Amino acid sequence: MWLAAAVPSLARRLLLLGSPPPPLLLLLSRSSSRRRRLHSLGLAAMPEKRPFERLPTEVSPINYSLCLKPDLLDFTFEGKLEAAAQVRQATNQIVMNCADIDIITASYAPEGDEEIHATGFNYQNEDEKVTLSFPSTLQTGTGTLKIDFVGELNDKMKGFYRSRYTTPAGEVRYAAVTQFEATDARRAFPCWDEPAIKATFDISLVVPKDRVALSNMNVIDRKPYPDDENLVEVKFARTPVMSTYLVAFVVGEYDFVETRSKDGVCVRVYTPVGKAEQGKFALEVAAKTLPFYKDYFNVPYPLPKIDLIAIADFAAGAMENWGLVTYRETALLIDPKNSCSSSRQWVALVVGHELAHQWFGNLVTMEWWTHLWLNEGFASWIEYLCVDHCFPEYDIWTQFVSADYTRAQELDALDNSHPIEVSVGHPSEVDEIFDAISYSKGASVIRMLHDYIGDKDFKKGMNMYLTKFQQKNAATEDLWESLESASGKPIAAVMNTWTKQMGFPLIYVEAEQVEDDRVLKLSQKKFCASGPYVGEDCPQWMVPITISTSEDPNQAKLKILMDKPEMSVVLKNVKPDQWVKLNLGTVGFYRTQYSSAMLESLLPGIRDLSLPPVDRLGLQNDLFSLLHKQADMQEEKNRIERVLGATLSPELIQKVLTFALSMSAAPLCGQCAH
Repeated sequence: MWLAAAVPSLARRLLLLGSPPPPLLLLLSRSSSRRRRLHSLGLAAMPEKRPFERLPTEVSPINYSLCLKPDLLDFTFEGKLEAAAQVRQATNQIVMNCADIDIITASYAPEGDEEIHATGFNYQNEDEKVTLSFPSTLQTGTGTLKIDFVGELNDKMKGFYRSRYTTPAGEVRYAAVTQFEATDARRAFPCWDEPAIKATFDISLVVPKDRVALSNMNVIDRKPYPDDENLVEVKFARTPVMSTYLVAFVVGEYDFVETRSKDGVCVRVYTPVGKAEQGKFALEVAAKTLPFYKDYFNVPYPLPKIDLIAIADFAAGAMENWGLVTYRETALLIDPKNSCSSSRQWVALVVGHELAHQWFGNLVTMEWWTHLWLNEGFASWIEYLCVDHCFPEYDIWTQFVSADYTRAQELDALDNSHPIEVSVGHPSEVDEIFDAISYSKGASVIRMLHDYIGDKDFKKGMNMYLTKFQQKNAATEDLWESLESASGKPIAAVMNTWTKQMGFPLIYVEAEQVEDDRVLKLSQKKFCASGPYVGEDCPQWMVPITISTSEDPNQAKLKILMDKPEMSVVLKNVKPDQWVKLNLGTVGFYRTQYSSAMLESLLPGIRDLSLPPVDRLGLQNDLFSLLHKQADMQEEKNRIERVLGATLSPELIQKVLTFALSMSAAPLCGQCAH
């Protein structure tokens, strides 16, 4: 899911100009759109753990046959559920998730036996559960659970809710739409609302005959409703096995544009009436994106169609419902006459993000919300890979560094940061825990992992993972195992140092010329924005490091895994007048501090632009971050003037330096304090 930020990306534009934005703008930049919500400083405060128990396992669903009849005037809906269920252990009660729903009747009919009517409905409102009690024991085996219920088309923008829009004639009307992630399917129908409890779905909607009705699958029947000539019943094909949070349905007035991908998948973009033209760019992106992911994962898109729809009232930026992706209008619609290029890039990224989830998240789903970081972090990385493939002219990876990567480092250097992977108990903690660290840092370390493994083995590992766990659930460790098997590298050991502890390292490097070789001495320390690290044990990371030289600035001369606090490496055949740079492409999630001599040697590569833009940006960011010690201000100022002066005007240099110096009050954490 993509959460849209309310603040334009001024931060990104400032960075590309060479000027660091104020911290607040960094925190509110567009990369924050992947967070569950905007926290005061971009970091979620760790919540107190609430008591929580997952649903009992005695009864589980096999298939939901669900019919809903929304009333777009009274804002209510009626529902009928017939769920094929498996009783795994004899019981006289069934516990399900249920919120803001009133159950009218409920019964269970064992296969080949008589129907047993529930004698009581015990609502546990705080836990959003309902217990159906039966007068006799339900024996092991399969059967059918039937529930009639009513609910409200709420105005909370979650569950099954109403969305206000204005027709071209100026009349205010309402659509009925859904938003179920993380735990709001239970507001639309009683269900086992946990990601690991998967089932198939047969969905029917009873709607006004002049309205569009959509769901995850294609329409297989549309017929008049016998009780009202103004209504029709729309029936959709059965879904694959899937989690409840990915179910979706929409009832409203929409236009659409359509095409077919080169793999034959029907792609439609639904827009407000009269705005079909504004859906064409997203349609182009989606039609290019589906084949890209199919080829990258070597797994076909598993549904016959994909719909992308713009919703008038939508809290998230977008939601990856399987086969029916919902968007806020600004994340999907492009006015061909008035929209700027940054809006096109944003739409391309959001479409790429959500369609990646159709495989990574929908086909294979996290076992529990603890692993949501991987779901979102992966999609937040591969959206850029996809857009770079479809629109290479965007130079999108430079923008990734200026947005996600930089932002994640700014926040992760704070004392109140947290690990990427945080254990989730009660689902309410999802909104409180997942923030820019989980999403932007998650995307950054996945990018680093991809570079460490190599594209060929990474694709091989992804195929192994998706094939092994398709239509099932998996944990973070399952992906590491597949990638480790494909690459032969210690993926779990490396990644655990990045996901299970907060922060990142500062790599200090100095060089010595020994005949025709360059010997580099590397050391790593935890980088802190507040000063020296004061813990008992200084954290260590297993750091994939790439080293390039002026001989070929775009290729790594050497790749190493730094798995100890200090190490030396030898670069063969490097002449004394050649520069050496760490972190090719600003891919590694660490900061680099060069000796004065090494920094001076980089000046020619900056002046003649042979050092690529993304490397110059990474170098600039590292230099600004190291401006801390007041006593060293003049020295640091001179160093920055020499480095940045190669590419920036004197006036802009002065603005940059004034800002950097004004922000540098804390000492540099170059060492762990003991």
